[in-house]
Amino acid sequence: MRTVICFGEVLWDILPTGQQPGGAPFNVAVHLHQLGQPVQLISRVGDDELGRELLAFIKSKGLSTAHVQQSHTHLTGVVKANVDDAHEVVYKIVQPVAWDYIQYETELADLVAGADMLVYGSLAARQEDSRETLYRLLEKARFRVFDVNLRPPYYTPETTLHLLSKANLVKLNHHELAEVMQWLGQETRQDRADAMQWLAMHYQLQAVCVTCGAEGALLYTGGQLYRAPGLPVTVRDTIGSGDAFLAALLKGWLAGDEPATMLRFACAAGALVATFQGATPAIGEADVAALLKTRTE
Repeated sequence: MRTVICFGEVLWDILPTGQQPGGAPFNVAVHLHQLGQPVQLISRVGDDELGRELLAFIKSKGLSTAHVQQSHTHLTGVVKANVDDAHEVVYKIVQPVAWDYIQYETELADLVAGADMLVYGSLAARQEDSRETLYRLLEKARFRVFDVNLRPPYYTPETTLHLLSKANLVKLNHHELAEVMQWLGQETRQDRADAMQWLAMHYQLQAVCVTCGAEGALLYTGGQLYRAPGLPVTVRDTIGSGDAFLAALLKGWLAGDEPATMLRFACAAGALVATFQGATPAIGEADVAALLKTRTE
């Protein structure tokens, strides 16, 4: 079975209701696993109580902690999430923390080289140590998926565009698409489809996927644009919705599904997670398919 590696932050989201495990790469890994896709996580936690709790949680979700390093010098990552607006969560991300210092190891290079896909984001590149490790691992990867995930002020255009230049498939939201196009001097391309096609051509990407919140998502691949509408659901919070969307999309991509099919399924996965509190509710392929069925009958 084809394998996926997720690289980057694993942390605690501190919410008004308490703390929840999170971090986009971790969330994507959990959802891939729950959808039946073999996956490994590369990250780093502190040698502290929060770190030990995270390692236990990762194992409880059925994931291996073999490549989650432990730091004796930096604390486990925490994020303070403001969920006053359920549709637009605001994050305060503590820095520096353990996942800023993921160390390069030949074992990791071998792991990435043997996998079918490496998933990475921009947040893990905010500090030099993890950034350099990621840059080196990207050179080993067969297929690279860039989950843009811009969190101000923890990114620069220079680093983000470098990560984009290494990608085969890129996923970003419509706000991020507009920002990236502005950096590239293409802000006049207001039409999303036009912008996506330009980006795909400019960086020789196999696919560009843009999420548009409740409106659904767009996928440009193979010279064609695909659209899928959002699924109307009662939103608890949107934490982890984009990560579930990406996991479902990648499962479909690896399985060789039709682009329209994988995009619809991904939209349903994102919508389903939004009906729960927290980023990684226990949902599987059958649950996503059931939601999709109720909305398309």
